[in-house]
Amino acid sequence: MSSSFIVPVIDVQSGNFKELWPAMVVAIKTSSFVAVDTELSGLGNRTSLLAASIEDRYKAICHAARSRSILSLGIACYKKLSNKAADTYLVQVYNLTLLCSEEYTIEPQSVQFLVQHGFDFNKQYAEGIPYHKGNDKGGSDSQGVHIRALFTELLRARKPLVLHNGLIDMAFLYQNFYAHLPDRLATFTADLSEMFPAGIFDTKYVTEFDLRFSASYLEYAYKKCKLDNSRNEASGGTGRHLYLEFCQYAGAISSYVDYRICPIGLNHLVQADICQSFSAFGWCSKGTKCPLSHDTDLIILQDDKSKDDKRKKRKRQKKKKREGAVEEDSSNLEGTPQNKISRLELKPEEGHEGVTAECLESAHLIDSNSNTQLNEGEKMKTDSEGKELWESTNTEMATVKNENKAESGTHRAGFDAFMTGYIFAYSCALMKKEEVDESGEEQTWLPTSFNKVYLSGKTAPLNIVKSTFSKSSKAHVQKMEIVWGKKQ
Repeated sequence: MSSSFIVPVIDVQSGNFKELWPAMVVAIKTSSFVAVDTELSGLGNRTSLLAASIEDRYKAICHAARSRSILSLGIACYKKLSNKAADTYLVQVYNLTLLCSEEYTIEPQSVQFLVQHGFDFNKQYAEGIPYHKGNDKGGSDSQGVHIRALFTELLRARKPLVLHNGLIDMAFLYQNFYAHLPDRLATFTADLSEMFPAGIFDTKYVTEFDLRFSASYLEYAYKKCKLDNSRNEASGGTGRHLYLEFCQYAGAISSYVDYRICPIGLNHLVQADICQSFSAFGWCSKGTKCPLSHDTDLIILQDDKSKDDKRKKRKRQKKKKREGAVEEDSSNLEGTPQNKISRLELKPEEGHEGVTAECLESAHLIDSNSNTQLNEGEKMKTDSEGKELWESTNTEMATVKNENKAESGTHRAGFDAFMTGYIFAYSCALMKKEEVDESGEEQTWLPTSFNKVYLSGKTAPLNIVKSTFSKSSKAHVQKMEIVWGKKQ
């Protein structure tokens, strides 16, 4: 195995947006699925976002999406390669810095949080790609070279959309790049089901209900998938493994690439006291001042050991039971570490010159194949008070070696989108059956997670469907006529 895993993330701003446009459109159109992540200027009232009523929760999300903005957008395009070993993907990652042209609310805690994690507001205001929110201002919104047109290209591609804890992301994407959000949740889900006919997949739901990991915040889920993939490969078994390849960028475009070199973390782990809050939720109220370890690699290893110990305990109890010595097992959560149990019941406490031809179509590639070591990355939206509902807002990086809990400049929506896509691709390799249609394309990626979006504190997901009792919004119908060139 190689000693590092390199992920090239292309930074896109107003100055190079037109230059990179052809590559981004081709990457989306030729992908097998697209993973997306956003960084936001705020989320508003946290208690309302955790309301028991899903309709009330949706209203709070709508208020946030209408009054706040998207600061950056991450897009990770995963293309499955048919001429390679099974489950090999060509991955292209873009990090777009945006600037809403209208007034919007930005929360001080969001600014502080993002600055602490390397977000450059000077760069955003100087080089952010401008856009307007809500309904189209004219017929040009679905054409030309701008963010709303890029979102239209994503819809026209009809690819599966992958997010992590994605309800807020979808609402912000809709309000910022598509149309004014409908007032009713049923109308919103009806619109989404038509916007993304290939399905919406939430990797937080996949992690919780399909993979059943001990924790499901993005960094944990990603590193756990990476570690398990590495173990599967190293064991030499017959199981399926995930392999990635990346474009080798040349010419002027190479200056736009942020290479995320992520060394293996497990080789440098030392014993340390784990922060139980961070271990369970990917969030700690003390933040960088917490004296306990936030090292996700160490947390994963301790969780794995806990599960292994419980398996051994059950085996001993079964043996004793057969021998007549019955002992009750107090754990009924299938090996879930005790510090993670509370997470199950949350309380609302809160083709252009410079682009190599293969990157547009087939390309010279950096073959990462057996690079299965853990990458460093974090999933942090914009605020530091969301707890587990918005753990997608709050994962902080840590390494035991230097005791830093947040590294300057490491925060990228693009890399978060990459991690989200990796979790999905690994889950597909691990769980799905081989189902292909006449064109050779796979029918359904994860049938059990198709159009199911995670709802924090709820045992059932939000189903993205159009029911017989709901109609599509007027703005959506008009928009789809433009997108598809015909009435639905």
